[in-house]
Amino acid sequence: MSASLLSTITSPADFRNFSLAQLHDLVKELRAEIIQVVAKREGHLGASLGVVELTVALHTVFNTPEDLLVWDVGHQAYGHKMLTGRLQAFAALRQLNGLSGFPNRAESPYDPFGTGHAATSLSAVLGMALAAQSKADNERQHIAVIGDASIASGMAFEALNHLGTTSANVLIILNDNTMGIDPSVGALKTFFEQIKPQHTDANNLFKALNIAYSGPVDGHDLPTLLTTLTTLKKSKGPRLLHLRTLKGKGWLPAEQDQIKYHAPGKFDPLTGKLNKAPQLGKTKFQTVLGRTLEALFAKQPQLRCITPAMPTGSGLVDLMQAYPERCYDVGIAEQHAVTLAAGMATQGLLPFCVIYSTFLQRAYDQLIHDVALQQLPVIFCVDRAGLVGHDGPTHHGVFDIAFLRAVPHLTVLSPRDEIQLRQQLYQLATHPPQGPVALRYPRGYGQLTDWEVPFAPTDLRRGHCFSADGELAVISVGTMASEVQAAIALLGAKAQIAHYDLVSIKPLDEKMLTQIMTRYSTVITVEEGVLMGGAGSAVLEWASAQGHRTPIVRLGLPDKFIPHGAPERLKAQWGLDAKGLAQRLTTYLSPSL
Repeated sequence: MSASLLSTITSPADFRNFSLAQLHDLVKELRAEIIQVVAKREGHLGASLGVVELTVALHTVFNTPEDLLVWDVGHQAYGHKMLTGRLQAFAALRQLNGLSGFPNRAESPYDPFGTGHAATSLSAVLGMALAAQSKADNERQHIAVIGDASIASGMAFEALNHLGTTSANVLIILNDNTMGIDPSVGALKTFFEQIKPQHTDANNLFKALNIAYSGPVDGHDLPTLLTTLTTLKKSKGPRLLHLRTLKGKGWLPAEQDQIKYHAPGKFDPLTGKLNKAPQLGKTKFQTVLGRTLEALFAKQPQLRCITPAMPTGSGLVDLMQAYPERCYDVGIAEQHAVTLAAGMATQGLLPFCVIYSTFLQRAYDQLIHDVALQQLPVIFCVDRAGLVGHDGPTHHGVFDIAFLRAVPHLTVLSPRDEIQLRQQLYQLATHPPQGPVALRYPRGYGQLTDWEVPFAPTDLRRGHCFSADGELAVISVGTMASEVQAAIALLGAKAQIAHYDLVSIKPLDEKMLTQIMTRYSTVITVEEGVLMGGAGSAVLEWASAQGHRTPIVRLGLPDKFIPHGAPERLKAQWGLDAKGLAQRLTTYLSPSL
């Protein structure tokens, strides 16, 4: 159970009169509790450890929740949650029906804005501060904590550009630890490194934007933090405090390997040894992507790779090390990444833009306007498609089918396993498409152990038939093929169920669909995405346009945001696991079975 001081705290008011020695003890207890819980429940470790002193100082100096505090990206807010009445609930962090891993307005008045994607905090607090001004409230403080990697994002610059023209009561805490998930990149990182301590009057970028600058300050020096924040609290208008911190501070394994311990999964809290469950030789889709591209780069000089700050998560580290002149980490800049790829494509290059599903949402205009409208050959490797689990609704890749299939000239593919992913990458690299392609695949391990098969030509648009025998046809999308196969196996040989893999969501394999609509009494589509506008909708729309009257049943996710929780539990909740699918398929079989 929590140590003595922490266990007595139900709100920041409980420690605002603590002595400095007590606050130091509270810092130690917070770090210990973060390590213990994340070791068991998984989560974002290094970021939260790095801001413990800052968290204590902010809640000590400012009158939260009356003063509004927004954490950007939000995965560093674990200490904040414990200090604001959620200590007991913290044990169920990121579990189904438990605490979110990010700030959440529905969870607490101390979370005035939900954050899960980077660079939203500055716009949000400026909006809050302008609202306060309109009510003649000039005392309320509006504080945004943003990292050096996030503040380099375009949206953050848009907010800074606006903020500098206002007198809004906004304090920006720039948490400069030179890290996102991977090391920060870009010219802004160099600028931050060159700013010397004790030069608060020096001209710099923020002063040029009419934002008062203070720092840099040691973000782990609690007395200095308290003094500095108290001074800044008395100021008004736009101002920025530049802190230098160490990601993973206070726990040696996390300090020494900041990438590994960003979100390490379960681990031994004493030794730091990762508690990875054995995967029986299975390989991650991300590893297959990186290794396959590495092999293709060796033979195809026109290939390029772009990622917005996700080289490790996307499996690209080895590729980027092998081909540093042909791979680009552009930082947290999804819009720039997509249009950068478009520019390359106009000059005869074939760029692979590797980006998470929910991060691609942030560049939807660029995808439409800069790539698809001009019919440019850009390959979007859409990582984290489907349910991602404990990160929850800000990270579930359940909308990409719906928002991608509406875009003209865009091909949308969903490989069912690692081998198909490998072959599709080969086909795209060796026979460049005439327009953009989105190739979507899930997070983590697939079903196969022997994925490294020789490259072979594949028809990107042709579906696949697992079994054509039956009275009922099931069309699966992507990796849901394995769940459907398992469901059919549970029902046994007497269940007459045919199984087809859609492969191409756009364009559809019309020849295969025609055969299905004329052969079976009922057709069921299964996808790990929202039903509204999804792959099942595409099949239904096509069948209607063709005049087919075969009943089509669509199985997938409802029109709501899916909460955080283990993917297998979420699938079971919505009837998309093997057992749930078997039960649902039974209702469409003949009663005699």
